[in-house]
Amino acid sequence: MTTAEFLAFLDKMFHYQLFELNQTPVTLLTLSLFFILLLSLLLFSRFIQRTILKKTFAYLNLDPGTSYTFSRIIHYLILVIGLTIAFQFVGIDFSGLAVIFGFLSVGIGFGLQNITSNFIAGLILLVERPIQVGDRVTVNDINGDVQEINIRSTTIRSERNISIIVPNSDFVSSSVLNWSHYDQRVRMEIDVGVSYNSDLQTVLRCLKEVAIENKEVLTSPEPEALLLSFGDSSWNLQLRAWIPNPKRYRNVLSDLKCAIVESFRKNGVEIPFPQRDLHIRSSLPIPVVDAPAKAS
Repeated sequence: MTTAEFLAFLDKMFHYQLFELNQTPVTLLTLSLFFILLLSLLLFSRFIQRTILKKTFAYLNLDPGTSYTFSRIIHYLILVIGLTIAFQFVGIDFSGLAVIFGFLSVGIGFGLQNITSNFIAGLILLVERPIQVGDRVTVNDINGDVQEINIRSTTIRSERNISIIVPNSDFVSSSVLNWSHYDQRVRMEIDVGVSYNSDLQTVLRCLKEVAIENKEVLTSPEPEALLLSFGDSSWNLQLRAWIPNPKRYRNVLSDLKCAIVESFRKNGVEIPFPQRDLHIRSSLPIPVVDAPAKAS
């Protein structure tokens, strides 16, 4: 086969009509151009996000959540505009796609409600921003940080470095515990009981000093030590302290508890254990009645 014959064969193969869409012939060449344009759009979008947008967001000093939201919205806009151009470039009129979209709408009505609701919920999350990338949230009693908000689901990285995939609709239709929403500050509450033999003012001073001496505890709002109630065997108190980063909650909580134990030991403050007084009364003497003698 000569070169001319080979080129003629390739030309015939690429121009072979595969099917027709609304009186528009679709060939292998048009499909190849269409997918090349789609791939180019994805690469262009990734280039925009990793270079231009990244530098722009850094210059504007935007937080990670806001940067991620704008980045995803621009990514979707590039895809929509690119798809429009790709369809027109290939020669497929949008009126020809009306039938396909009609069939898809029927499919969505019968079997794709879940995917559609998650997609719409994903758009709501990006626009309304009840959660953002980097937020500390609690899902099914598991604490984790939001890593990605995708079209269908949101990825959360737990404290044990485990990825939790949560459908977007769950964040829209149910309550969400977001530790970082609008304000990063979190109040910690530590309950402790002390013996009634302890000096109450000393206990309150020890609790407050423990919070003030911790470098991760905020000075405003000021830490508080409160007497809550009188227990069966102890005064029940509570230490309230604010920290600026919810991701450090467990660490600071452990540090404060350890510091409370050490401070109580130094100042002779006793943490009582539950106890009950048991009074044993001596039993009354039981008269002994002699058995009747048997007749001989």
